[in-house]
Amino acid sequence: MTDITKLTDGSLIGAEKVNGTDVYNAKGEKLGEVEELMLDKITGQVAYAVLSFGGFLGMGHKHYPLPWSTLSYDTGKGGFLINMDKEKLKDAPSIDPDVDFAWTPEYGRGVDRYYGTTSMWM
Repeated sequence: MTDITKLTDGSLIGAEKVNGTDVYNAKGEKLGEVEELMLDKITGQVAYAVLSFGGFLGMGHKHYPLPWSTLSYDTGKGGFLINMDKEKLKDAPSIDPDVDFAWTPEYGRGVDRYYGTTSMWM
C-alpha cells in the first residue's frame, strides 16, 4: 500500500512536506523556514507560505506571509528561493504569534501590495 504522504515525484508535494522547508534569498542566505501554508478555501490554491523568521531559541520570532507566487523551489538547495534581502523582509507585513490576529481582506491586499503581486482579494 502506498503511503500518500511520501509521494513527491514530479511537481507535486504534500503540504506536510513543505512545512519546515528552508527559505533562502538570492544571495543564498537562509531567511527562515515555512511554518504553514495558507490555502484559499474557494479555489483550493496555495495563497501564502508563512515564513518563520528571526528570534533566538524559538523566542522573538515573527511570521511573514509570503505570496506563494514569490517563491520558487531550488532542487540544489532543497528549499525555496525568494528575491528579497533580509532588511526588506524585516519591514514586511508580519504576524506576531503572541498577539491575536484576524486575517482580513485589507491585510491580504497589503501583503500583496508589499510584494508587488496580484491580489486574490477583491
